[in-house]
Amino acid sequence: MRAKFDSHGCAAQVTLAQGGEAMIAAARQALDDGVDVVVAGGGDGTINAVASVLAGSGVAFGVLPLGTLNHFAKDLGIPLELDAAVRNVAEGERRAVDVGAVNDRIFLNNSSLGLYPDMVRDREKQQHRLGRGKWPAAAWATVAALRRFPFLNVTLAVDGQVHRRSTPFVFVGNNEYTMEGLSIGARASLADGKLSLYVAQRPGRLGLIRFAWRALCGRLAQERDFDVMLSDKFDIATRHRRLRVATDGEVTVMATPLHYRIMPGALAVIVPSQSTI
Repeated sequence: MRAKFDSHGCAAQVTLAQGGEAMIAAARQALDDGVDVVVAGGGDGTINAVASVLAGSGVAFGVLPLGTLNHFAKDLGIPLELDAAVRNVAEGERRAVDVGAVNDRIFLNNSSLGLYPDMVRDREKQQHRLGRGKWPAAAWATVAALRRFPFLNVTLAVDGQVHRRSTPFVFVGNNEYTMEGLSIGARASLADGKLSLYVAQRPGRLGLIRFAWRALCGRLAQERDFDVMLSDKFDIATRHRRLRVATDGEVTVMATPLHYRIMPGALAVIVPSQSTI
């Protein structure tokens, strides 16, 4: 890695972190040392951990997308191939992008309640206790979650209005996600200063399949039982005093109510000069 950066005239100090705490400590030390750029290499969880230290600091953030899905890098047009990603850090330009936060824990991509945090918890149990690989464990966890199919009763306070819903999931995006067509799951912008809130109103298992089909057919906006709201902040309350919350694929137990907000332009990310956010 040092040699790759040296070839672009960059003197890189490389730390191989053994876990989240080590990554965060290394990022904090880099800020204390007054470096110009901090680079994180890994999946979306790793990128989130380092970004949580850099948000609001003004220090440039370089991304080497080494994970499975790499949603953040894809939405910013950052190259997925390692050599090209290193070159982007050396030659790209800084762009201010928004960061989402829930109870002061940041997320770069999304946060969710309900089915998904349960699936992540079960997947990790499958991996650690039974030694299954990530994708087989995820498949088993998905089947188990759909078998239980619990509903979450939530009260959403958005822009002075209160919405009460019974739903299997709540999905919150950092800026607006494309929810229809072949580009479903992508974001056209990470700098519009808005959170996107998606809530399915009490669908059954077949209802979830119907939502997915309508999304692929470009007709999700016509679905009356699927709420889509945009706001810079909102609160989510439930009867539970503590709730599992997923942020960029990592699950944390948080006290309720949950306070969501957008942090406009909080992160200076290095992106290709020709990209548009």
